[in-house]
This record gives sequence, C-alpha cells and structure tokens, in this order.
Amino acid sequence: MDTNKSQRSQNVQIVDIFDEFRRDLDEHNDRRERLIKASRDVTNASKKVIFLLHRLMTEQGHDARDQSKNAGQCGRGKLREVQAVYAQMSHELGGDKFWRYHRAVSPGLQEYIEALSFAHYLEHGTLITYDQVQATLSDTSGVPYFPLPTEDYLLGLSDLTGELMRFAISGIARKGGRTKARDVCAFVRQCKSDFEQFTPFVRDLSKKQHVTTQSLEKIEDAVYAIVVRTSEYDLPPEILDDIVAQSISNFNTGAATDKTKRNRRDPGSGDEYDGNY
Repeated sequence: MDTNKSQRSQNVQIVDIFDEFRRDLDEHNDRRERLIKASRDVTNASKKVIFLLHRLMTEQGHDARDQSKNAGQCGRGKLREVQAVYAQMSHELGGDKFWRYHRAVSPGLQEYIEALSFAHYLEHGTLITYDQVQATLSDTSGVPYFPLPTEDYLLGLSDLTGELMRFAISGIARKGGRTKARDVCAFVRQCKSDFEQFTPFVRDLSKKQHVTTQSLEKIEDAVYAIVVRTSEYDLPPEILDDIVAQSISNFNTGAATDKTKRNRRDPGSGDEYDGNY
C-alpha cells in the first residue's frame, strides 16, 4: 500500500515537472512570436522612412543643403515611432533574454539602423557611430533597452551603401548633384575599405561587401560619365544638367540583388519600398 502511494506521489511530481516545462515552452514560443511580429513592424516602418527620405530628396525648388538637412530631421522624427516599439519590447528582452531572442529581432534592427544611418548622413554628411545608434535605443535616463550587437550595427551600415547609390544617381542631374555624387562615391569607397577588416568576424558581411562593391561601381560609372560629358562641352550649367541627365538615364539605380538582405526579410513584409508616409 505504501509502495503504491509512493509511486503515485512520484508520478504526480513528474507530471508537475512536465507541466512546468510546458508552461516554459509556451511562454518562450509566445514571446518569440510577439518579438517576430514587432520586428516585422519595425522593418516595414523603417522601409517607409527610407522611401520617404528618397522622395523628399527628389522634390524640386529647394536649396540642396537645407533640403538634405530637413529630410534627415524628418526621417529621424518618423523613426521615433520605431524607437517607441523598441521601448515596448524592452521588458521582453531584459537580461540574458535578448541574446536568446536575438535572431527574432535582428532583421528589424538592421533595417532600423539602415534607415537611421541614411537620415543621419543626409543631415550631417557623416556615418552614424555605434554610440549614437545605441543612444536612440535607450530610455530618457540613458539606460539601453538592450545591448546593440556590433554585427547588426555593421550589417545595417553595409545596407546603407545601396541607398546612397540610389540617392547619388537619382539626384545627379540636379543643381549640385554632380558634386554630391562625387562626395557619395568617396564616402561609399571609404565605407567599403573600412568594413573589409571586419568581414572575417561578422557573418554575412562578406556577401554585403560584394553588393557594396557593385553599388560603388555604379556610382563610379555615373561619375565617370559626368566627367567625360562635362569636359566635352562649354555650356551653361542648366543645359549641362540636361546632358548629364540623358547620359545617366541608362543607369539602373536599383541595388544589386542582395540575397542576404532579402533572406532576412519576412515573406509577408512586402516590397522594399512598399507604402509611404
């Protein structure tokens, strides 16, 4: 009799242990799904900010410097919505949980860094630093919502080069666009050189460097065409702008296929520039 009681007691204990395992797994899966959804929202919002920045930079009738600065500030304002999402996610990612769920939030984080760095470049003409990105992912007291992984920072910046290529070529025929294209060309070349030293240590960075190389080649080809065409004519700047526009009309401003970036997007997230603000 005592033996049966003991056996039943042990069975109850085992069932209780497995119930606890079940609750832990359910909690893990539910948290992971919430974070994936939040990351998808971040990705979509960041894409829309990038689209907005490109659209603002193609509007006519503005001083180029003021236009670039205003576009960057507008983009930063829109990204506060993304930062609010990360603030809400912070309780889900406290302590060591961030590294457990890093893969669930990494795609959105890279897209956010790409949009933020593009807005920063338009406003300041420089590359945003790691500390500046981390500061945007911190509360009002300066406490980070979670530690910013170095690899996500580098991969997000690597994606920036494709947006800079589009920006340089799409505005090349505008007033000041030829000078801006040369500046962007030098900037992307420096980024490629600086990122090269990290490729052995960051997964997927070498693939993104390949895409950066293709983007750089497109900017260099466009700048070369400008130099050749402008050296052939002694014409007023407005006529020269028309000639330059015709010369670059055959350039494809779509970034080269970045399989790494495309694979990190959610299947239902839409096209890269789907929707706008």
